[in-house]
Amino acid sequence: MQSMFKTPLINRRHLLQASLGAAACASTVGRTALAAPAAHTAQDLAKVTLRIATYKGLWRALITASGQGQTPYRIEWRELNNGVQHIEALNGDALDLGSGSEIPALFAARQKAQVRFIAVTREDLHNQVTLARKDAPIQRIADLKGKRVGYVRATTSHYYLSRQLAEAGLSFADIQAINLSPADGLSAFDRGDLDAWAIYGYNGQIARLRYGVRVLKTGVGYLSGNFPIYANPRAVDDPLRHAAIGDYLQRLRRAYIWANNNYLAYAQAQSAETRVPVGDLIELWNNRSTDYELRPVDDAVVKGHQAVADTFLQLGVLDGPAQVAPLWSRSFTGALQGGQPG
Repeated sequence: MQSMFKTPLINRRHLLQASLGAAACASTVGRTALAAPAAHTAQDLAKVTLRIATYKGLWRALITASGQGQTPYRIEWRELNNGVQHIEALNGDALDLGSGSEIPALFAARQKAQVRFIAVTREDLHNQVTLARKDAPIQRIADLKGKRVGYVRATTSHYYLSRQLAEAGLSFADIQAINLSPADGLSAFDRGDLDAWAIYGYNGQIARLRYGVRVLKTGVGYLSGNFPIYANPRAVDDPLRHAAIGDYLQRLRRAYIWANNNYLAYAQAQSAETRVPVGDLIELWNNRSTDYELRPVDDAVVKGHQAVADTFLQLGVLDGPAQVAPLWSRSFTGALQGGQPG
């Protein structure tokens, strides 16, 4: 897996390819948040191409299946299947929009990457799980001491596993922590090379159905449930692309509402991309911790993200303090509070 996390302390210095410093970043965010959005016609937006990262089976499938795909601008979809890649592509001006968890976002804040966080989705935390093999003598998190535990570094699984271990009086030093991509982790779990696995999404569901695993903990109580939408600051500051992004967010909000009420149709669209059986997706949905929702940025969102950064610093995962507030932009609040797409 391509990653910007190179050491156990997760050094992010190669993110600093940006030309603007911290003061300029904060200044730009402030100006953008205060600016009144200009009205743009469909003819204006026809000049825009939004480069949007999608995970397999998510935004691209959702927007199409929900009937929200007839945009006045062009969308160029790019499939990148982890938040780190989304951040790196945005920082390198190869994307306009992406998404992921709070974890890659806080490392971006630590290194003052060229990225903004412009909204949050609320997603299921029951598919963020710490699993044990059914043949392993592991009944609770405390039993992971000395065991081979897979996880995905600098993701939600890294964060909630750290918190679960700390709650049980353990740390990463007490386990045989093995950083693996989700696909490689599934293969290792299949071979019996892992005793336990902290994982999210479809791969965790496949493991549960295929191997009859034991669920030790889910992400509920350990994760905020906020998953930021990442944006390229160049796009946020450009009037036409800003208008197109606002339109896209409105469509995405409606698409999530549609999915909550038409999950079978959405599951069929997801399955077409992921090859995960529709029945498995429906089971995930039936066991969800919450419905989908797209929310604007508010004080609680920023405060919650800062708490994640502070926890990672205390756990020794970050190599220094990260202040997340300067990278959060509220310039799309109006669009998410009732504006209609152009």
